[in-house]
Amino acid sequence: MNPRLTSYDVTPRLLTVGETAEVRIRPRFHHAALPAAARVEVVVCERDTRQRHPIEARRDDAGGLTVCLTPQREQEIVLAVTATVEGQTARREEFPLFAVRPDLIGLRPWKGDIHLHSSRSDGREAPAYVAAACRQIGLDFMALTDHRNYRASLEAQAAFQGLAIDFRIFPGEEVHPPDNPVHMVNAGGSFSVQDLMADRAAYDAEIARRAEAMPPGLTPDERRMMASCQWVFEQIRRGDGISILCHPYWITGDAHNITEDLQDALYAARAFDTLEVIGGFFRHQMESNALAVARWQQCRAAGQDMPVVGVSDAHGCERGELFGWYYSIVFAPSTDWADLRQAMRDSRSLAVEAVSGEFPRLVGPFRLVKLGYFMLREILPLHDELCVEEGRLMRGHAAGDTAAARALEALGGRVAALYDSLWGRADNGRRAPSRPA
Repeated sequence: MNPRLTSYDVTPRLLTVGETAEVRIRPRFHHAALPAAARVEVVVCERDTRQRHPIEARRDDAGGLTVCLTPQREQEIVLAVTATVEGQTARREEFPLFAVRPDLIGLRPWKGDIHLHSSRSDGREAPAYVAAACRQIGLDFMALTDHRNYRASLEAQAAFQGLAIDFRIFPGEEVHPPDNPVHMVNAGGSFSVQDLMADRAAYDAEIARRAEAMPPGLTPDERRMMASCQWVFEQIRRGDGISILCHPYWITGDAHNITEDLQDALYAARAFDTLEVIGGFFRHQMESNALAVARWQQCRAAGQDMPVVGVSDAHGCERGELFGWYYSIVFAPSTDWADLRQAMRDSRSLAVEAVSGEFPRLVGPFRLVKLGYFMLREILPLHDELCVEEGRLMRGHAAGDTAAARALEALGGRVAALYDSLWGRADNGRRAPSRPA
């Protein structure tokens, strides 16, 4: 973590365009305080306009200072603070802020992974272990999506039932219709879509009927797959879930998982909610993510706008790969499922590729990408630090530690309190997330 984040409290960090904000910079330790005898100059540096201008600062006895800003456009702003003593620079610090238009100020960046596996299908760890591990790496929400197994996600929820935690665990499953190789995720849905196919004869009859209305340019097999996919997406939406079209360029059997013609038809119909543009691929498979991103960009340029998500598709939390490399940042008022679902459907999500040792890549609307990089650099390290102990205690609770529940209750609300201190307006319509009963 950047030492600046641990040495100073800067509040707020998120400002509203057109509104005056009082920004306070407070040293947390004496080594970070401005020298009492120093002459202090503060310059406002606007990233996008390249404008620089000095601003008056009010100092305090603790070695901190306060400035008043009224940003005029959405962009990153840097407060460059220089302290000089007898003509020599004694300290120089830069404090980045971000000004957003009013439609974003009431939203918060929630990190989540809604495509994960446990030992109830082909993963390594128990559902409760996976959930605790997600919190420990800094996620705010997750959906366990075992293959053809909705009940595993309910097991993860039940492991923490009645516990006062801020982490949200949602139901889910990876859906595999008969004779359809396309992988789809049901995240947050209120029932199992896979179980609806138990009556195979009824399912086959419905898909055959729907296939007759599919685009004529497809092969008979592709028409049936298309009909099957649309039926699955409809059922997920009926259960108030988020449907994900998964890893379109995954190579299996020496070919991409979904043919180009079927992809064309699926993108044109847009029956799914989100596209998995960043998925759980190992280093030697990253071409698959690159192709998915390029295809999404091509679709956007052609007017086919599609919301995106990043997911790990992890089959183990302790392998040192995939888990934590890929996830989503969703800009929503809270972590309540209705807020997250609407945000993803409204393209207020970013797919994150943060492979260990590599510079992170964000995919999504450009406006949010700029804000997202600021969050990764300036806000989320503080957020993640708060999550580590919560995740460790969740794992202890799942393993039978009777003291963990009480300790978790004492830690509750810290992320919300952090965000409230860093955002420039408290009366912006943001709702506090409800905590699990």
